[in-house]
Amino acid sequence: MSIEAEAGASSAAREQAGAAALQGQPYLWSLRRELWEYRSVWIAPLSAAGIVLFGFAVSLVRTPHTLRGISKLSPDKLAALRFVPFGIAGAAIILTTVVVGIFYCLGTLYNERRDRSILFWKSMPVSDWTTLLAKGTIPLLILPVVAFTVICATQILMLLFDYAALAVHPSDVARVWSTVPVLQLWGLLLYLIVTLTMWYAPVYGYLLALSAWAKRGPFLWAVIPPIALSVFEKLAFDTSYIGNLIHDRIFNIFDHAFVHQPHEKGQFHMPVADPAGFFSSPGLWIGLVVAAALFALAVWLRRGREPM
Repeated sequence: MSIEAEAGASSAAREQAGAAALQGQPYLWSLRRELWEYRSVWIAPLSAAGIVLFGFAVSLVRTPHTLRGISKLSPDKLAALRFVPFGIAGAAIILTTVVVGIFYCLGTLYNERRDRSILFWKSMPVSDWTTLLAKGTIPLLILPVVAFTVICATQILMLLFDYAALAVHPSDVARVWSTVPVLQLWGLLLYLIVTLTMWYAPVYGYLLALSAWAKRGPFLWAVIPPIALSVFEKLAFDTSYIGNLIHDRIFNIFDHAFVHQPHEKGQFHMPVADPAGFFSSPGLWIGLVVAAALFALAVWLRRGREPM
């Protein structure tokens, strides 16, 4: 009997310790839950990196033929030739994480009502604010960190593959590698990821609020109303303020974050960051205020939502 009593006491002590840990660190436990439940946060960028590496490895089969004319190429043409694969790798992984962030925000609060798991999570000692803070951390912090880490690892592997292919032409290795300033490229990619995340913050907030509100078809609710409003404005008033605003928020991050450089045929230029222009842009700060308001709206909507 004493052994059973001791076992029961130790089990109760473990349960109490687990409950105390959950109460002491609800945000971290909520964040862990999101990472456990949505594994696409890291699987999708790794899959994109795998596709990029496979394509780059296949392209190296043509490298010996390309290298025959390296000595005849101008520095600008050689830089463009070697820079493009690394730029494509970064763009592909960043685009993948943006898509993951969009669909994560659109489904996370909707799915918990559809599968009725909201009843379980609301029974936990975690407030709606803490839950939404953990969910907002995924697109605003976790995905950018994952994207940058995967990009760096992918481009290091590309450099190693490149070195193996160029080893048969040792005289050209130094000249070719000098055209791929990896550290400068990583700095630009980090700046792009940070600015893109901040610029997309109101989009993520809009999708989170919509995910908490929609009873069915959240994707349709996310897409159709903005299109309908744009068409109505154009037909009724012959203006395009809504359409231009949506287009600018989704597609024009480069115009706000980088210096515009006129394209010159035969010339290659690394993108030039414009942090002063970006962080002084009214559109950035208005967007962040709107994002905060939409985040608060998502908290309020979840508080009163029931399973479907």
